[in-house]
Amino acid sequence: MTNLAKIDCWIFDLDNTLYPASVNLFSQINVKMSDYIMTLLDVDKLTADKMRAAYWEKYGTSLAGLMQNHQIDPEDFLNVVHDIDFSVLSKDLNLSNSLNKLPGRKLVYTNGTAPYAREVLKYRGLTDVFDEIYGIEDAAYVPKPFPEAFEIVFSKANIIHRKSAMFEDEVRNLEVPFKLGLKTILVSDVQSNKKYVNYSVKCLSDFLRQITSNSFN
Repeated sequence: MTNLAKIDCWIFDLDNTLYPASVNLFSQINVKMSDYIMTLLDVDKLTADKMRAAYWEKYGTSLAGLMQNHQIDPEDFLNVVHDIDFSVLSKDLNLSNSLNKLPGRKLVYTNGTAPYAREVLKYRGLTDVFDEIYGIEDAAYVPKPFPEAFEIVFSKANIIHRKSAMFEDEVRNLEVPFKLGLKTILVSDVQSNKKYVNYSVKCLSDFLRQITSNSFN
């Protein structure tokens, strides 16, 4: 933990990072994405589901795959797929308190949009915690894990790599930050010993409390 003592910028992914993966918010989003593909390309649900998953795997997001292969309007797509029920999320006072105790800037950087992120943060009781929010629109719709996405957002946010840390639920989204010199934290029930993961944690709020406890200052 001592190698986090000089960190003064904390960058957080949103989905399955700032809320538990068990909430499964993406179960709603995936349905919306498949419905969009079915309507757009006149395919059945099975085909749409396979395309959605394949595009996510190859291009970083299903949106990026649709833009590359079918020249869709990203704003229209994102407006449709983010029209979901956010009430399945609940406020987390422990997480809010832990985040507020972190010294320095706190940012959200998501492959979703900034307006979508604000809705999630509102339902989690985290609206006033973060200094800045960056969505995929801020990276010209280039998604994590591609280096260009990090280059664009980190430049806009004036990130000093060696003084920053990134929290993610996807291992593949931590490789570039690690190679840039950020400290990387995987938030997942599935622990990882990948060489570009500095810390692998199951409970974000517990980990944040360890960072800010007297024993690590």
